[in-house]
Amino acid sequence: MNNLFKNLAIWLVIGVVLMTVFNQFNSRQSAQNTMEYSQFLDEVKAGRIAKVSIQGRTLDATTSDGRKITSYAPNDLWLVSDLLKNNVKVVAKPEEEQSLLLSILINWFPMLLLIGVWVFFMRQMQGGGRGGAFSFGKSRARLLDEAQNSVTFADVAGCEEAKEEVSELVDFLRDPSKFQKLGGRIPKGVLMVGSPGTGKTLLAKAIAGEAKVPFFSISGSDFVEMFVGVGAARVRDMFEQAKKQAPCIIFIDEIDAVGRQRGAGLGGGNDEREQTLNQLLVEMDGFEGNAGIIVIAASNRPDVLDPALMRPGRFDRQVVVPLPDIRGREEILRVHIRKVPVAPDVRVDVLARGTPGMSGADLANLVNEAALFAARANKRLVDMDDFERAKDKIFMGAERKSMVMSEEERIMTAYHESGHAVVAKLLPRVDPVHKVTIIPRGRALGVTWTLPERDSLGMDRDQMLQRISMALGGRIAEEVFMNRMTTGASSDFESATRIARDMVTRYGMSDELGTMVYGENEGEVFLGRSITTHKNLSEATMQKVDAEIRRIIDTQYKVARDLIEQHRDKVEIMTKALLEWETLDAEQVTDIMEGRPPRPPKPSVQPPAKGADNTPGAAPNATAPA
Repeated sequence: MNNLFKNLAIWLVIGVVLMTVFNQFNSRQSAQNTMEYSQFLDEVKAGRIAKVSIQGRTLDATTSDGRKITSYAPNDLWLVSDLLKNNVKVVAKPEEEQSLLLSILINWFPMLLLIGVWVFFMRQMQGGGRGGAFSFGKSRARLLDEAQNSVTFADVAGCEEAKEEVSELVDFLRDPSKFQKLGGRIPKGVLMVGSPGTGKTLLAKAIAGEAKVPFFSISGSDFVEMFVGVGAARVRDMFEQAKKQAPCIIFIDEIDAVGRQRGAGLGGGNDEREQTLNQLLVEMDGFEGNAGIIVIAASNRPDVLDPALMRPGRFDRQVVVPLPDIRGREEILRVHIRKVPVAPDVRVDVLARGTPGMSGADLANLVNEAALFAARANKRLVDMDDFERAKDKIFMGAERKSMVMSEEERIMTAYHESGHAVVAKLLPRVDPVHKVTIIPRGRALGVTWTLPERDSLGMDRDQMLQRISMALGGRIAEEVFMNRMTTGASSDFESATRIARDMVTRYGMSDELGTMVYGENEGEVFLGRSITTHKNLSEATMQKVDAEIRRIIDTQYKVARDLIEQHRDKVEIMTKALLEWETLDAEQVTDIMEGRPPRPPKPSVQPPAKGADNTPGAAPNATAPA
């Protein structure tokens, strides 16, 4: 509809321009045939005028030879008499009064057109013209009142500690006197920090929804424009609007767009951004009190924020909204599953265990993907198999069954993934293997997927060393069984090298170099870090670091190779099973490692015949190198 109106407006402008040009052309043509009045009278007396049409003071004459002549008469009382004496046919027409508006439009149209074009482009530069072409300094904050905001704490799960932190904000907005009579002062600003998708915006809306107060929402990028001073004016206007609605909440999303550290880095020397930040600091802790206004901001990058934002009196409270643990993921899944018809076999606790590291947004996407799988299969309910397939797609990528692989490449991939799986099963500190597949997914030709039994907050030295061995198992299997080296182990080497480097330079897990950090200043200058890097290591120390990283990788390479040499039969059996079935689950891998024939795979889910119910499958999560 908007495009239709735009097109109509464009064609209307084109039509008016053409009309104006045509009128100007006609006026020029008529000007060429205009005759002076005295000459006109001479022509009448000479008998060369046959007919005259009189309209007001305009005389449109036709000569004896058919030419058209126009003249303009003064207030001549004897004009008609002279025409009749010389046998001129006279036609009188009533005078047409030209509309004043039309006259102004025709005469002033070029100027009006230029003004209109200028206004149009200024509106485009100011974000689509919201609020008018000259409203540069008006706030772009969107207001949700109590009736429009239906989000409450019941819609937020997985961050109980964060909800407890902000619950007193709700009490203050409902009953400020409870705190004021004891001399308490509620924080003016609350900064929510956390990974993307953890629910910072949702939690801010829930605070306003619980307190039943207006909610102003704006992004940090909405303040900064091309004109100097516009951002500061918008900050002032936003707080003026908020004062009229107090008590209320102002929510600034992605505040790092305007609140980055001043005077540092290559990408932050913008005077307009700094003026906007200065105005925000003044409004939050200036001479004028903003009673009843609580500013909540969210950022994924608190490390690049200006220190002045964090001092008491401004954002004097930080609320960390972390990635949910297994209990939090279960609660989040229950919130999202309420909107989806699920089958009785869906176990939310199993899904929560199989999704470590997922944020609230990731879990919402998981439920949506499962619903899409069920819809494609014409099911009436979303069952556990749909959730497992959705989880596989999110973690490992979509299956590329149409990809053409030669038999030699399939065999090489099968040995590679078998090497990963066997080493992972033989090392006690590696997460349990949940699935091994040689079906290409995403950018990988195969995947060995491990799944932690519980959430882990850290890793010890043995875990990191054994992860390096597992990562190297794929290349070792290629060398031992195919006597070849392929490019498929590149990501494995990157993972192993990164772990070994972190052990030496960050975590103090090297007997040779001891408990000391050997990293350098690696701050990104475009994110507000210093442009200079301070080199704290000598060349000799750097050589020792490199030698220690090489020693760790070589040692774990030997560990993995010894395991594969000692269990060649298990690698061969697993490779044969992968070539036959393409995917092995945790039970089949366990059968092979314990010397039993692997049980046949569970029936795969086919896109249904009409109205058929598909049987649930298996497969959890957490990827390992492929």
